Amino acid sequence: MDVKGPDSHQRLSGSDAAFLYLERKEIPLHIACVCIFEELIPYEEFVATIDSKLHLLPRYRQLAVNPPFGIGYPNWEYDQHFDIRRHIIRITVNAPGDDDELEDLAGRLFSVVMSRDKPLWEIYVVEGLQGGRGALIVKVHHSLADGIAGASMLRIMLDPTAEGSHAIRKPQFHPPAPSREPSLTDAIASAIHSSLENLVAAEAGLLDIAQGLLSERGQQGLQGLVKLLPEIATPVQRLPFNKQCGGDRKFCWAEFDFADVKAIRNVTGGTVNDVVLTVVTRAVARYAELHGESVDGRFVRMVCPVSIRKDEQGEALGNQISFLPVTLPMDAEDPLQHLQAIALRTAIMKSARAAELLAIAASWLGAAPPPAQALFWWGIPLVPLPAPLLNLICTNVPGSPTPLYSVGKRMLASYPHVPTGYELGVGIAVQSYNGRMCFGLTADAMATPDVRRLRDFIGTSWAELCRAAGVRPEPQRSAAPKTKPKPKARARKAPRVAVPKPAAVAPSAVAPSPLSAAEPEPQRSAAPKTEPKPKPRAPRAPRVAVLKPAAVAPSAVAPSPLPAAEPEPAKEVAPAAQEEAILEFA
Repeated sequence: MDVKGPDSHQRLSGSDAAFLYLERKEIPLHIACVCIFEELIPYEEFVATIDSKLHLLPRYRQLAVNPPFGIGYPNWEYDQHFDIRRHIIRITVNAPGDDDELEDLAGRLFSVVMSRDKPLWEIYVVEGLQGGRGALIVKVHHSLADGIAGASMLRIMLDPTAEGSHAIRKPQFHPPAPSREPSLTDAIASAIHSSLENLVAAEAGLLDIAQGLLSERGQQGLQGLVKLLPEIATPVQRLPFNKQCGGDRKFCWAEFDFADVKAIRNVTGGTVNDVVLTVVTRAVARYAELHGESVDGRFVRMVCPVSIRKDEQGEALGNQISFLPVTLPMDAEDPLQHLQAIALRTAIMKSARAAELLAIAASWLGAAPPPAQALFWWGIPLVPLPAPLLNLICTNVPGSPTPLYSVGKRMLASYPHVPTGYELGVGIAVQSYNGRMCFGLTADAMATPDVRRLRDFIGTSWAELCRAAGVRPEPQRSAAPKTKPKPKARARKAPRVAVPKPAAVAPSAVAPSPLSAAEPEPQRSAAPKTEPKPKPRAPRAPRVAVLKPAAVAPSAVAPSPLPAAEPEPAKEVAPAAQEEAILEFA
């Protein structure tokens, strides 16, 4: 069977091209993951398997080529000299081959900006791990795919059955011959067409927003947003990791069980994503205290990538994302009240259509001529700001709810990587897989050299939240044995944040997310004794304003359509809520 690739000269979108314009040594912009398998992945068989299926993803044979005179967006064109062994690379981890060494190897690979003289993806087949395990480290440039599209690539390269994970009959693939070089007239016409497309998208978005805000649900969301304005208007304060970044990256991970997340959600209400944000916020507070900073009255501003894919777009390649900004209190002592406060704030921002407003702003920017956009994105990192726009990115990637296999080997875990840089010294990504919730922490080596302490604090905060909810965490199942001691948990104190009752978030409108959780067993030892310890906080008055439950309609909380969990049978999601976007990997 012969397969002919689609035509060349498919133009990148403005959002796809922005990742090419923004990237530099200090800001490598690829998404990635570390996949650990129960057995060694045989290199030659793996190469043959991927080669036999690559025709299903023609974009992975294409280069990003700039147009004449840089007038339009780059085009996807076939690499006429494509060699799959330039993309699938065998590598051996340093002895003794434990998780420490694998994390260090991943950090070194994530530090490297991908070469643009070949299609923008790489897979490293890792050998030399303890216990006969295997690993794959996958890198895909963000201009090629966002989190959902990247996960779909993994689902094509992996298989839900061991039998189906081997090579298939390879068709004869014939990439189209190079077409003629676009003329200056073609480039100008393409640039005008792109600008008009973005103008139409922006106007359609404005109309949709206006109709939504005039509804009862929109009005209630605006009322809640007004009560949050004092928090939102507070200037963002730098955290210890909000420093100028270099190019070197560190990477580490943690893993929990999803059954415990569901149990906590059933006790407190809210969504699984709210549980994740609570754990991360409390870990960040501990990390700030470790570095001698007070968190009294302070907030952390996170940005959560949100999928805006339409049903007909499915898992097509490219970026279909916006961002949901959330300002979350850091000084709450009671974990359950902290979770309820965070759940209410995320629900208000969703009902106020904050992510859609940012998507409209991006469309207006996309109406500018492509050369102006390239200059804008290239120059952003060169502009010093008196205060950061945000503190960190926290994203959630939908993964497979069932085990996946490659060349007959079962995958044990998949830890995601989110790009970071500029003054964002830390990024946190979460991926669901086979009833597990896998955290991947990416840090700049110069801004956050002790990122493993933050990872340990995520484990401490998770255990604390489980105890407060009366949930007995499941023993952690890890891809490798852990022998390091656990970090000491922070003592629980009296509640400090006044929050509404859980009913304010209307759990019945919240669909579960496919994340999982379990009490972590830290993989690393504590930091050296000379590091400062978190200072105990003195009792203080509540810092977070009390928000009335009526501020958010029950349908304001968007369900997460990720596949790892099923909604409770006794509950029904409102149709309006089903249209909301989910937190997902950007």
